[in-house]
Amino acid sequence: MTSPGEKAPLLEAREVWKRFGTIEALRGANFTLGHGEIVALMGDNGAGKSTLVKTLCGLHAPSEGDILFEGKPVQFASPRDAQAVGMETVYQDLAMAPELDAAANMFLGREILRDGLLGRMGFLDKPKMRARTVDALTTMKVALKSVDAPISTLSGGQRQSIAVVRAVTWADKIVVMDEPTAALGVAQSAAVLDLVRRIKESGRSVILISHNVPDVLAVADRVEVLRHGRRTARLSREEMSMEKIVAAITGAFANEAAK
Repeated sequence: MTSPGEKAPLLEAREVWKRFGTIEALRGANFTLGHGEIVALMGDNGAGKSTLVKTLCGLHAPSEGDILFEGKPVQFASPRDAQAVGMETVYQDLAMAPELDAAANMFLGREILRDGLLGRMGFLDKPKMRARTVDALTTMKVALKSVDAPISTLSGGQRQSIAVVRAVTWADKIVVMDEPTAALGVAQSAAVLDLVRRIKESGRSVILISHNVPDVLAVADRVEVLRHGRRTARLSREEMSMEKIVAAITGAFANEAAK
């Protein structure tokens, strides 16, 4: 509960259950994301991380429990409802069109039409989309070998960076990142983590889903650990360590009671 005068969390899950037939993917899960905070959501495979995030983002409706945004209960019927309040997700598959360039991917599904008759005929304002893409990439300090090259010709780190910048461009409040450094090399991973820090510096909050403990230690303000469909551990920045995070994921450490 929030004390009088205390700012409500930006996003919160309270005792959320999610059932798929007889399978209980979430069993009273809790989660809290503060304003301007990077929170890592961790847990072993099958712990419920993906289901919780999909529920927070409107892909799933909770079977029981509440989702609160800025202290008020919300019901996201679809990801568009979550986007409408300023939440964007960078999925592991990046959801980009490899044959299109950076600008076309940045504005995928949000294309800018030309003014007047040409716009009414469906002609795109490609120069404006390109200029806004260059501005967004520059703001987030992302350098590409070519803004006009198809995404398929760029490195994995550059593709990931474009997906992140796209999310930041459209997200006013929250960026959700699903394993953003998976399959990236050391240098590419470091660049993506720098991008995560810049998201926080821009005033947005980040939910970071990750199995990579060093990455989490490098950027997260807090860690929340799921096990068997519910939160079993919360670690502040001061409490975080490789040993304690691994212990929480494996069930050797918990600071929240499990049912």
